[in-house]
Amino acid sequence: MMQEKQPWVLVRGAGDLATGVIVRLHRCGFRVAVTECANPSAIRRRAALCEAVWQGKATVEGVTCRRVDDPDEAARVAQAGEVPLLVDEHADCVSALRPAAVVDAILVKRNLGTHRGMAPITVGLGPGFSAGDDVDAVVETMRGHHLGRVILQGAAIPNTGVPGVIAGYAAERVIHAPEAGEMTFVQTENGKTVDIGALVKKGQEIARVDGAPVLATIDGVLRGLIREGYPVTKGLKIADIDPRPEQVAYCDTVSDKARAIGGGVVEALLYLARQKGIRLL
Repeated sequence: MMQEKQPWVLVRGAGDLATGVIVRLHRCGFRVAVTECANPSAIRRRAALCEAVWQGKATVEGVTCRRVDDPDEAARVAQAGEVPLLVDEHADCVSALRPAAVVDAILVKRNLGTHRGMAPITVGLGPGFSAGDDVDAVVETMRGHHLGRVILQGAAIPNTGVPGVIAGYAAERVIHAPEAGEMTFVQTENGKTVDIGALVKKGQEIARVDGAPVLATIDGVLRGLIREGYPVTKGLKIADIDPRPEQVAYCDTVSDKARAIGGGVVEALLYLARQKGIRLL
């Protein structure tokens, strides 16, 4: 008798934190599919599988995500050992894929439509979800003691609007667009383009938006910078500086935070699958 095909785990979103989830699920043997919007604005581009939207495919820590056009192509890509990505902001593919689990990893601090009717198991990351109401479980995304914790009743810690503290810096680490317009890269005096992985100094010009200079707020490693040519809105997060110089070696890998969140998602899926008697692996 032929074994039933392994069910899908659908992850909504493929930014850098979602990528930590996708990489962990894929390596653990789950059959993962991903949905993204048409114009993802990830700044940690080298550690974000949503770059497949722009480039056709992207690889992070040995896991390759490939853009596909339909669920049939998604199945072929998964069979080949890669993670299929559909440009499907509203997750309309749910009706065709019929996933056993949906993980909302969009991480915009609010629920953009994920509900328990989408799949037998539903998991939401961070603020905006309530376990027991719109999803079965919530995974904590706030840095600190509870990072990665699985919540089975209630919500995650509310959004503070302030990034977590790293080496004594919090809000200073994140840079927002001074104007609306097209993002353009700049070069140093030596003619080298300033991009992810560069060591920068406070006050240094790291980019321009509609001709307006974007200045580094602290000394450190330029860990994230939105892609060149992206049409940014005023106030949009466009860059991220890590004050720890040794982090220059890790700009293209999953972060500690993303890895912890990914572990929480694996725990949530396995726990809920056992409780509900649902096969995932």
